[in-house]
Formats: sequence, C-alpha cells, structure tokens
Amino acid sequence: MRSAVSKCLLALAVLAVLPADAQKKKVAKPNIIFILVDDMGWGDVGAFWQNQRNKKNDRSEPWQFTPSLDAMAKGGAMLTNHYCAAPVCAPSRASILLGVSQGHANVRDNQFDKELQNTFTIGNVLQKAGYKTGLVGKWGLQGLKATEPEWPAHPLNRGFDYSYAYIKHADGHEHYPKEGIYRGKKKVWENKTEVSDGLDKCFTTDLWTAAAKNWIVKETNSGKKDQPFFLYLAYDVPHAVLELPTQPYPAGGGLKGGLQWVGTPGKMINTASGTPDSYMHPDYANATYDDDKNPSTPEKPWPDTYKRYATLCRRIDDGVGDIFRLLKDLKIDENTMVVFTSDNGPSIESYLPKEYVDYSPEFFNSFGPFDGIKRDVWEGGVRVPTIVSWPGQIPANQVIDTPSASHDWLSTFADAAHIPAPERVDGVTLLPHLTGKGTKNESLIYIEYSQNGKTPDFEEFSANHRSRQRNQMQKIRKGDYAGVRYGIKSAEDDFEIYNVVKDPQETSNLASDPAFKQMQQDFKAQVLQVRRPDEEAPRPYDNALIPPVSQKGTKQGLKYRVYEGDFPWIADLKNTKPAREGTLSSLDFSELKTKKGLIVVEGLMHIEKDGTYEMAMSASSGFLLKLHQANVLDGSFEARKEQRVTGSVHLKAGDHPVRIFYQFKEGVNPKLSLECSLAGSNGSSAPVESLFRH
Repeated sequence: MRSAVSKCLLALAVLAVLPADAQKKKVAKPNIIFILVDDMGWGDVGAFWQNQRNKKNDRSEPWQFTPSLDAMAKGGAMLTNHYCAAPVCAPSRASILLGVSQGHANVRDNQFDKELQNTFTIGNVLQKAGYKTGLVGKWGLQGLKATEPEWPAHPLNRGFDYSYAYIKHADGHEHYPKEGIYRGKKKVWENKTEVSDGLDKCFTTDLWTAAAKNWIVKETNSGKKDQPFFLYLAYDVPHAVLELPTQPYPAGGGLKGGLQWVGTPGKMINTASGTPDSYMHPDYANATYDDDKNPSTPEKPWPDTYKRYATLCRRIDDGVGDIFRLLKDLKIDENTMVVFTSDNGPSIESYLPKEYVDYSPEFFNSFGPFDGIKRDVWEGGVRVPTIVSWPGQIPANQVIDTPSASHDWLSTFADAAHIPAPERVDGVTLLPHLTGKGTKNESLIYIEYSQNGKTPDFEEFSANHRSRQRNQMQKIRKGDYAGVRYGIKSAEDDFEIYNVVKDPQETSNLASDPAFKQMQQDFKAQVLQVRRPDEEAPRPYDNALIPPVSQKGTKQGLKYRVYEGDFPWIADLKNTKPAREGTLSSLDFSELKTKKGLIVVEGLMHIEKDGTYEMAMSASSGFLLKLHQANVLDGSFEARKEQRVTGSVHLKAGDHPVRIFYQFKEGVNPKLSLECSLAGSNGSSAPVESLFRH
C-alpha cells in the first residue's frame, strides 16, 4: 500500500527526438583563445558604444578608442545580449570554467580564492578532446586549505597543462608584481614555480600578452600538427590600481613585432625597461573635454584617472591586435576561434593614491545605455561586451542579439571540439547562432548575488535605481523580458519586470500590469527550479518549496532512450538521435543488453505531500538525477564502479519533471537504484514499481 506521507512517484514523459546535429559535416577542431578582461563595461568598447559617442562629438561626453576590437567585431560576431554569470569576479570566472550558472556553481557572492569545484571544467573537457590547454593571467580560484603552491584547485589540477599566472585573487590588484608600486610585491607562478623575482619592470598586461604569444608559438611549432590548443588569457585590467605601462606598445605585432618574450630574468619581456607607471597613450595624454557643458568656456584636461583608464583599455586592445597578427603570421588564423569578453560590468574601484580623482564609470558611460555597475544585477552590471571571431566558420559583420550567458562557453567549445558537453552543465552551444548551422537552443540567463552596498547615485541612472540597497539580488531573463529582485526577503517577493529590448535602462516596471501576472508566477517558479542551495552562500529562498508543473503522469512504466557508444562522461545528447527507445517496468537495465553507452529515463516525479524529501542514488557507474533543471544527485564526475550520492530537496505537492542518466561501462554489470522519502518518515522510500510515464 502506498503512503501519502513518504513516497515519491515518478512519471516518465515522452521526449520528442530532435534532428542529430552530429550528422552535419564536421570541420577541423579549431584552436581556441578565450580572452577575459577584468571590469571592462559593455560601453567601453568602440563598436558597442564609444564610437557612437565619438560620432555625436558632444565635447561634454568624452570617448575612447578600441580599433583592434572594432576590427575583430567587423570580422566576426558581436553578442550584444551576452550576460556574465555573476556581477563580480570570482563567481563569474567559476561559472565560466564550470559551465554552470550561479544556481549550481560552488563559488558564489564574494568567495574570492575559494577552491573551484573538482568536476568538469573547460580545461579538462578540452583535454579529453585532445587539446593542449594553457592559462595565462589571473586565476583566484585555488582554494586556501593548503600551503602554496600545493593549492587543491591550482590550474594544473583543474584541466590546464600549463599555467603562468597570478594565482591569488588579491595579487591581481597590482600590475607590477616585483616593484609593487601601490599594492606591494606580488607573486607570479609558472606552473608551481614562483618567478616574480625575475620580472623587473614587467607591467602585467604586457607580461600576459607576451607570455600568451610565447605559448602559442611553442604549441604551434611543437610538431604536433593534429593537436589543437586552448588558451585562457585572463587579463587583470582595467580593474584595480590603474597603473600605466612603461612605454609605448612596441611597433608591428605578431611573430617579429609587438610584445615579445625575451625570457631573461630582469628583462623578461621587451617592454621591461624605462619607468614603471609612466606611459600615457598619446590619444589621451592631452585630451580635454567640456566639463561644465558650456561651449563658451575653455575645456579642461581629462583627469589623470581617466587618462589611465583609457590607456589600460587601449593596451588590452593593442594586445588583442598583436595576437591576431601572430595567428596570421603562424598561418593558423583561419582555424582559430577567438572570444573576447569581460567578467562583469564596470567598477568604481581604482585603488589609486588619494591625490587622484576617484574613478567613476560615468566619465565614459562605461555601462553603455544601461543602469548598474559591478555588483548590480541591473543590465549595466551583468551585460558584458562579447566578440567572437573564427574566420573559417563565423561570417563577418554579425550582430547577434539572442540572449546568451558566459556559462555557455564550455558547451560551445566542446561543440567546436567535436565532443559532447557534460550533461551537468547549464550552458548550451552558441555555435548554431554564430555559424548559422545546427539546432539553436535557448540559453539559461539566471543570476543570483548578495552584497550590502548600493547602486550608485549616478545622474545617468533612472531614479528607480539610484542608491537602491542591494543585499540579496536575483535576475532571470526569458525572451525580451527580465525579472529583477533587490533586497529579497522571501521566495514570494515580487519581481520587477522589464522589457529590456525596448527599455534597456529598465525604467518601466511592468509587474503591476495584469498582463504580466502569469510571467510573475513563472519567474518565481523558475528561479527555484534551476538552482541548488549552497550553505556557504545562504539565500532567503533556499528552503522554499519548489513548485510542480501542470501536466500529470498517467501510464505506468519507464520511458527511456538508449545512446550507444563510448561516451567520455554523462553527456548532453539533446540533439542526438537515440539508438533505440521504449518503456521499462523498473530501473533494471540488465535486459537492455547495452555494453557501452548512455540511457536517459525521463518523466515526472509525483509528490503527494509538501515537504523536504531525502533522496539517494546508488550505481555501478556514472549517473545524474536532474529535477526540473537542477542537479540533485550528481555522480557523473570521476565515476567509480560503485558509488552512492545523497541529497535533499524541498518540494511542493504535484508533478515534477525528472531525468535520470546512467552510463553503461563495458564489463560492469549495470545497476542503479533510487530511494526517496519524506524527511521524518523513518526512511520509508518509494519502490521502483511506482515509476510512471506521462
């Protein structure tokens, strides 16, 4: 007899089979360069915003130039609705590397230097695809529970073959590691060797560019012509202290010009001479502007703070152009994908001595046409400038306004590398949008963050945003609409709803319009259905009951799909046609006679009573249980022959979509069991026979 108190009923729904993208003609695996800058706003890039200011020629609205990024945009695609996963550095970078939103990432809020979860990363996924992987620049996700350099999440332990980087987060606040002009001396690590003693007068933007070029040349000339490379180039500017280079950017670029790696201690790169923190770009050194918006009065010079900021953005731009020239010189430009993006919106942090004007993104309107900055979930804090180039595959002069997210890059790179992404990730491949080939899937735009500051009281910002207390915040976007919550107290708090296409500044809150009543409820449900709580980043909605869906399970049995093959992990196969499908009466897979492959069981879990449900899954191989879009029981990484994973979930009575994935391993007897019980019910669990399909 079934107990309404203790049993979970599963109902498996039929999934429509999509065309197999795997059948499309494959191109060679590209080299991939992922360039991530620190705190550069959507509005800082010429092609996105600054060129419009230049064209208007309003002398009270200064502008800067990014010619290399503009050329990259002209030759590729601009993603104008691309979102970072979090509005601050560490969680944003963690989500990128893990391919998951902040609803699943183990680094959230302001958890700098926290150990990146030991699971699938862009690095180890591409290693499995045959790539040589390298990191140059800023890391900050190493973990603190070890003596350096044996950090648990050192890049070499998270999928990178080579690392030349600031490992600690705070080290990235100083741009001369040996001299430590404003923030003290810092440590740079080549793999696990500390090398800053030889970095005299090395400005880190130049150092990272030269190190990146050096690594690209070595990998290209390694003799392994069939082995592509992946480079994660993470600059630490224009964030932080706004220090200047030593001299002009070296002429030319590529193999013979531009930044060059010398490799001699004391003269590590070819700009390690002259005076640190001295060079101002000539486009800005004598720049003036109409500070009082009165053309009849004399213009005033830009404050040095803004000359510095513009020079740093230009130095990144020069580095990007240098790298593109190198790819052409090496004759690998046609099959190299380059992505340029930022970790979050612009900052008000400059860390300069008191004699300098405090930096404000108002000067250049670095937030573009949006409100909000770093640490806000308004568009200006989370929409980031993103450009993608792959001359052999991505048509030029594209402007892609489809919403996408930074946790999509893992799936995108896996797709380009001809390897399926892990099912546990939240991202989707963006290649169909970029190339026009393949099935386009909707990106998940979901952000959560907590910080006790306020949105700045900038004149350009709408009155409904100025000085808004942040605290617990959340954002979700569906189509043209975004739901935003500030100062969240409970899961029942209403979202502010904005049409961010027609109203990018988010000035007109549509939440009171009866036409958006259902969207309000959908947003409240969806933000609970796409995430898992993290006890180190508590939220006021962590214990809220997850709402069910409207459809109901009916016919008894298990609907399944089998994909045969030697998959590297529990893989995302949504665009792949199964070898066979059918109905099972239990989770006994032995009768399927599959030696290698994956099975997906999909349907509805019927909950008869509101409450907290304890769940456990045991298996002889890798597995994953997803409830709605949340990874509830994840045994998909480093799958052992026998493993058991437990978890709890807060569920409202009704039917909840569930997917169970199991990986067949040759020579391993397939075995999987699921237990589910209402907390406090003495552990009584639902039998396998209570599984249903829709």
